[in-house]
Amino acid sequence: MQFGTYSFVETRRDPKTGQPFDLERTFADMLEQAGAADRFGLDVFGLGEHHRPDYAVSSPAVALAAVAARTSRIKLTSAVTVLSSDDPVRVYQQFATLDLISKGRAEIMVGRGSFIESFPLFGQSLDDYDALFAEKLDLLLKIRAETRVTWNGAHRPALSGQGVYPRARADLPIWIAVGGTPQSVARAGMLGLPLALAIIGGDPARFTPFADLYREAGRRSGHAADALKLGVNGHGFVADTKEAAIDAFYPSYAEAMSRIGRERGWPPMSRAQFDAGVGDNGHLVIGTPDEAIAKVLRLRKLLRCERYLMQMHVGPVPQDALLRSIELFATVVAPAVNKAIAKEER
Repeated sequence: MQFGTYSFVETRRDPKTGQPFDLERTFADMLEQAGAADRFGLDVFGLGEHHRPDYAVSSPAVALAAVAARTSRIKLTSAVTVLSSDDPVRVYQQFATLDLISKGRAEIMVGRGSFIESFPLFGQSLDDYDALFAEKLDLLLKIRAETRVTWNGAHRPALSGQGVYPRARADLPIWIAVGGTPQSVARAGMLGLPLALAIIGGDPARFTPFADLYREAGRRSGHAADALKLGVNGHGFVADTKEAAIDAFYPSYAEAMSRIGRERGWPPMSRAQFDAGVGDNGHLVIGTPDEAIAKVLRLRKLLRCERYLMQMHVGPVPQDALLRSIELFATVVAPAVNKAIAKEER
């Protein structure tokens, strides 16, 4: 399995105004986290795209280019690029540029987005929520395949043989990120694209039908089984003791989830809900390295996933604890999981 970490780079906000402040420190912390992930041996580092005051990154490719200059081997991906409200030509150009700067380490993870601010910001209608994504994904894949593109659609001006430059060193990996919509899961399979399944609530066992749907859609569309790569993105935190992991993660996580919940009419997150997520069948990979190893191996058994990306930074988690979590995840959890997988497959 591949292992990585991703962040939405949450801001520190003025308690009186709600506006972000000290963004220079926020980005410096993010770069330190990325450097640690690379140094300790993780495979992937990702940054999400948001257009809200509580998140600092609205352009993942720009931030990842800064990461590329400070790292040497780790793959660099968006997590996610909100393709529905962006221009596929610019998305490809930005990530091809990142790919060249990083010497072939760029990936794109595309999704429809869990927030809607980018749609009115860029003049898109939410009535076209799925149609925009489907059409723009089609164009992005065509750009990846062809330097000069002829294409026509309903939501963007046509292209009639224009060249799209620069070109990436090879085919840019393009993952589809899905939160649990069967149509999106099937689309990834039919296109033969790798699937990143976000598991941010409930028992991961309930996602097994999505893994089956993905592989069946791919098989029916004629794609080889080894082309259908499945990854899991989820919340987690690793510390030397379970108590230390919970103390570092829970306060900011509960605040962030409750804040988002208020916007969507949900009740505040309770400690009982959190504890259920930390339990053996819960979605949160939180605790000691041994506890994290057991959780990831369960994910592997349930979903046959080939990649696991952990979001450790949910709210203002202390930087020293976050760096320790990255170290333990990379140097203890990842090797132990892969050793167990290798032993099982012999």
